[in-house]
Amino acid sequence: MKIIAKTFEDLTIEELYQILRLRAEVFVVEQDCVYQDIDNKDKKALHVLGIKNSEVIAYTRCFKPGDYFKEASIGRVVVDAKERKYGYGHDLLKESIDQIEKTFYTTTIKLSAQQYLTKFYESHGFNQVGKGYLEDGIPHIAMLKS
Repeated sequence: MKIIAKTFEDLTIEELYQILRLRAEVFVVEQDCVYQDIDNKDKKALHVLGIKNSEVIAYTRCFKPGDYFKEASIGRVVVDAKERKYGYGHDLLKESIDQIEKTFYTTTIKLSAQQYLTKFYESHGFNQVGKGYLEDGIPHIAMLKS
């Protein structure tokens, strides 16, 4: 998998289509969650794409401090179901953290994690903050890396 980072303006129409399709496949269909994915925040985000055989198979969006949370943040972390067995999520998250550090000049990163993934995020230096909550009907917990 090759990983690239692009601003919204630098995404091609095909890349944007593949990103939105992947997010819908996982967050709407697989997780059976009806929510507003296109939330007007993509235009502010730095998009980190994992590409394999010309297809977006993994993705995150990253924000500078103040654009989503007070801290820099990572969201919409997603890997295609048939590609998860290869550990691409770890590669993608490492690159997302690196992109935030070099683009936004901060090491403090917050995310809203689905609770079943806390061990995954902890393995990358994130710690749980506060109590769990429901987001779009799915148990989440705030996590912070500093």
